[in-house]
Amino acid sequence: MQLAAAQLAAQLGKGLRPLYTLHGDEPLLLQEAADAIRAAARAAGFSERHVFTVAGAHFDWGGVLAAGASMSLFADRQLVEIRIPTGKPGKDGSAALQQIAEQAPGQDGVLTLVTLPRLDFTTKKSAWFAALEQNGATVQLDSIERTALPAWIAQRLQRQGQQVQAGEAGQRALQFFADRVEGNLLAAHQEIQKLALLHPPGELSFEQIEQAVLDVARYDVFKLSEAVLGGQPARVQRMLDGLQAEGVAEVLVHWTLTEDIRVLQRLRQAVDAGTPLPMALREQRVWGPREKLVERVLPRLSATMLGRMLAGAHGVDGIVKGLPRPGWPAQPWLALQQLAIGLCKACAATPRRTG
Repeated sequence: MQLAAAQLAAQLGKGLRPLYTLHGDEPLLLQEAADAIRAAARAAGFSERHVFTVAGAHFDWGGVLAAGASMSLFADRQLVEIRIPTGKPGKDGSAALQQIAEQAPGQDGVLTLVTLPRLDFTTKKSAWFAALEQNGATVQLDSIERTALPAWIAQRLQRQGQQVQAGEAGQRALQFFADRVEGNLLAAHQEIQKLALLHPPGELSFEQIEQAVLDVARYDVFKLSEAVLGGQPARVQRMLDGLQAEGVAEVLVHWTLTEDIRVLQRLRQAVDAGTPLPMALREQRVWGPREKLVERVLPRLSATMLGRMLAGAHGVDGIVKGLPRPGWPAQPWLALQQLAIGLCKACAATPRRTG
């Protein structure tokens, strides 16, 4: 049984299932979901708790199986937590998880909670994960995308009785808040809680948010690609400044930008040769949110333009390695900025006419 993150609270209110599996890459959301399950378990009389963290190839799964099979002398209900930080239980663990999942529906007095990181497509199709999904409730907890972050912040503020101003001023405050906490949801949660300590329930002004919220954003080099393709130069500049401050290697940033240009060039060539865009996207392994971005920007980019950009990327490769390039800044980060902003502006330009 698959549950959306927003459905978990309602499901817990209807009654506990014997098995829950949480998986995702956002620590705050995983923690909150696990806390909600633990609270519901305590309220239902699960007063004993066993926690197992799977570490190493020689982990003793026998102890996990024994904990679920034995009843305590002092508590008639127990919560068994199995944490698998790597997402890879191994051969013995796979067999043990299947056994635990198959026994869960008929096992009174035991509630099992399995926590996992973000899982790839292959792992989700494994026999052990299928058994967990079939015999219990699974919840995928993804990170909050930048476009959804202002609404998430507003929702969290509302929980503590606060809200931003109506209209454009409020949206500006939420965008400012999101810029300062992007990529760091746990810190965002703490900044929201700070506002509850500093100000009473009610409306928050932009000035109050500006003065209280620290710049705790953490940037992912692969999110930079989304900002560039999304035609967001101000965000691209912030991300480059943040990546430089965090000590990210210039070569990694360069590789990400160059790979975007190569993929766009191959797509442009395929479409110009008559290949349908959906087929070309599959051939280049472009899917998910990235697929929508590429579909939007490809009509704006000509083969000639992409050829010039790729030549520029080759020049920046030399600059990153210490070789100057005429017409380009000598400093690697300034050269990367010129390359990224140039591609970003091209992605935001008016689509070119065809025919």
